[in-house]
Amino acid sequence: MRIMGLDFGERRIGVAMSDLFGWTAQGLEVIDRKAVADPEARIEELVGQYEVGTIVVGLPKNMNGTIGPSGENCMAFAERLRQTLDLPVHLWDERLTTVSAERTLLEADVSRSKRKQVIDKMAAAILLQSYLDSVSKRGTANDGYEF
Repeated sequence: MRIMGLDFGERRIGVAMSDLFGWTAQGLEVIDRKAVADPEARIEELVGQYEVGTIVVGLPKNMNGTIGPSGENCMAFAERLRQTLDLPVHLWDERLTTVSAERTLLEADVSRSKRKQVIDKMAAAILLQSYLDSVSKRGTANDGYEF
């Protein structure tokens, strides 16, 4: 079973997918919440297509560790996914993943227009890879944020 990573935002949802072994994460797509009528239905399609067994949703915490309005929206989104898809959904600290993705794309000299197209799926891949690395080190996914 694969693990799906989601970078949930007001405008877009970045989607990443693990390999079958749960070792590596790859950016898959960006779901534009204004262009896609039902983003959760698209996620459900991807879950079926890729035989996803677990979902990881990035939790945007403030730098002091508190959870603000964006984090609360992500938590509500994760809970809806858990209920709809009947899969384990983990929240994973995503602080600085978008900054890291932006820096990587700038270093690769990717144009601004292309960065905008891929940054969300790259951020999803970074947060999913962080999760996968943590699970492989600990041997478990219990981070205290599973729904």
